[in-house]
Amino acid sequence: MNALLPPSGSGEDGGRIVDEPLSEALSRRYLAYALSTIMHRALPDVRDGLKPVHRRLLYAMRVLRVDPGTTAKKCARIVGDVIGKFHPHGDVAVYEALVRLAQDFSQRYPLIDGQGNFGNIDGDNAAAMRYTECRLTDAAALLLDGIDEDAVDFRATYDGEDEEPVVLPAGFPNLLANGSSGIAVGMATSIPPHNAAELIDACLILLDRPDATTPDLMECVQGPDFPTGGVIVESRASLAEMYETGRGGVRTRARWEKEDVPRGWQIVITEIPYQVKKSDLIEALANLIEAKKAPLLADVRDESAEDIRVVLEPKSRNVEPEVLMESLFKLSALEQRFPVNINVLDARGTPGVMGLKTALKAFLDHRREVLVRRARYRLAKIEARLHILEGMLIVFLNLDEVIRIVRYEDEPKARLIEAFQLSDIQAEAVLNTRLRQLAKLEEMELRREHAGLAEERDGINALLASDRMQWKLVGEGLRHVRDQLGPNTALGKRRSTFADAPVVDTIAAEQALVVREAITVILSDRGWIRAAKGKVEDPSELKFKEGDKLAYSFPAETTDKIILFTSDGRFFTLPGDKLPSARGHGEPVRLMIDLDDRTKIIDVFAHKPGRKRVIASKAGYGFLLPEDETLSARKAGKQVLNVDGTEALISLPADGDHLAVIGDNGKILAFPLTELPEMPRGKGVKLQSYREGALRDAVVFNEAAGVATVDPAGRTRVWETWREWLGRRAAAGRVAPKGFPTSKRFKPR
Repeated sequence: MNALLPPSGSGEDGGRIVDEPLSEALSRRYLAYALSTIMHRALPDVRDGLKPVHRRLLYAMRVLRVDPGTTAKKCARIVGDVIGKFHPHGDVAVYEALVRLAQDFSQRYPLIDGQGNFGNIDGDNAAAMRYTECRLTDAAALLLDGIDEDAVDFRATYDGEDEEPVVLPAGFPNLLANGSSGIAVGMATSIPPHNAAELIDACLILLDRPDATTPDLMECVQGPDFPTGGVIVESRASLAEMYETGRGGVRTRARWEKEDVPRGWQIVITEIPYQVKKSDLIEALANLIEAKKAPLLADVRDESAEDIRVVLEPKSRNVEPEVLMESLFKLSALEQRFPVNINVLDARGTPGVMGLKTALKAFLDHRREVLVRRARYRLAKIEARLHILEGMLIVFLNLDEVIRIVRYEDEPKARLIEAFQLSDIQAEAVLNTRLRQLAKLEEMELRREHAGLAEERDGINALLASDRMQWKLVGEGLRHVRDQLGPNTALGKRRSTFADAPVVDTIAAEQALVVREAITVILSDRGWIRAAKGKVEDPSELKFKEGDKLAYSFPAETTDKIILFTSDGRFFTLPGDKLPSARGHGEPVRLMIDLDDRTKIIDVFAHKPGRKRVIASKAGYGFLLPEDETLSARKAGKQVLNVDGTEALISLPADGDHLAVIGDNGKILAFPLTELPEMPRGKGVKLQSYREGALRDAVVFNEAAGVATVDPAGRTRVWETWREWLGRRAAAGRVAPKGFPTSKRFKPR
């Protein structure tokens, strides 16, 4: 397979064509793409918590001197510099990254101070970048502090015309403070925001006790701290496992309060879960009301201004507020699970999942390296200044001669070097000093500066020689940052709180709102279901669509759960009060549940708590099923009977003590129900053995009453000699007695 490669400048084809297997060409190129996605787009660096686009945005703004307190510049100017110098990608993507860094509902500690429309929590987009302006925040200044002092490595930009930092100095643990998310090839990252002061306290614990465990760190880091607040209902054990392994999830709920109104009470939501759009949330709640899926909720209103205020009106004032909210937490985004996967790039650029302790240690190691590099940079500056001061002291002692040389010599630099054994740098410094300043030089001032710098140099040398002093200085720097981002500041105050989710019976509350009325459930042969009020005395008067007829009809109540059993072994649940009215022909039941046309409905009944049923497949396997196990809130139903390539056939209330079964071969077997195991789901046990054919019918009866059979003409006959067919379960049975219905069924279907 031919694959085009960059020209090599040799051969008749210019070196543009090379023969290689397609699989190798694709694998090599896909690997390059995957590595590029992982390294340069999706995963943040554990040291500064930034991806390349965010790092380049902050550095470009630093180069433009858009620092905190300065005049903001147009975002279009910022984006232009970023894509022109550092990040050769689309301007839309770069501007979206800039906008996100400025949104206080997206970033726990915004790194950009935006002026203009930068979007809102409703999900509205920001204004075009030609209209908005921005500058760096104090938090961003902490991340950039020391970048001009050789604190980090630089590399050439994509075009080689400039340089960009490999990583920022990072004055605080931004990775966990602001969090991050991204999807790469074969891996992803999802890191929730945290409170910076708590993270710094955990870092200080690690500095004092390097062997501290995750539970020790969790004495400071209670859990995530989302910018939109909310209430975290995740258990302490789950959070501990998440911080230990770097994987898990955090359940967050909206913050709400009960507000009394003249006609009762209402719920006011003041904070919503992180990354939930308020407009979408309200729309979803309204849809739940319209679809009658939130029976406890009557209305929802958005009264938000600058602060969030979403009002929920209950359908009944008798319902407890906790019950209403618990039902909505299950149905809507008022409760959201934030997945956690702390997958980051380490200092060598290797991706991996880190726990809380590992991530904080990596940050501390980076801070120590930044400290050492800044100390060496300062030491070099001091050495250079001391060298010049030593030359100045020599000049002061021979000031008249120096002035003469500068005024009258043709080559004063060479003469100064020769006369006073100065270095080239010292002589250049003397010549660059004005004569007026030379005349005013004071020996004491020079010696005072020299002594001060010499003392600072000795201190830096001692620092570079002592690991203990380095870690101590790292801790002092973090304490200073904590004062800026601490809990006493508006930015640093914890927003998310913790609570245990209350246990309430929302189903009972929903049922309490349903008016209890008698109904008759009607299901047609073609699967149209309806509910008639009261009792239907004469089913023959019911009307159906042309070609359709009655299949099932039974009394129930609006508070009942209507259970459907299908040939594939599934049970479906429909609320009795949600069934369509019998004024028309009803609605197709297949639109209410996930049921295809090939699957038949075997039985329909009203659920009775505590009752048991006998269910069996056509293959002759069955068991006793607690009827409570048939309930399911899923539209796809609940798989209970394993049919193994055949189909479900029998569903009978276990209101007797014996079971009689008959096969296609006409043989009957009766045995006690105690021989059937009670199971919540499965295939069951063999009811009767067949050489050929399968199970035809079954009936549950009481030993004292005997077996009642009904022939196709509707005549009932009590079969009193049934004990002759009594045997053990799984036996073959005996041929049915004379006079048994020719349909080989106990009752016609």
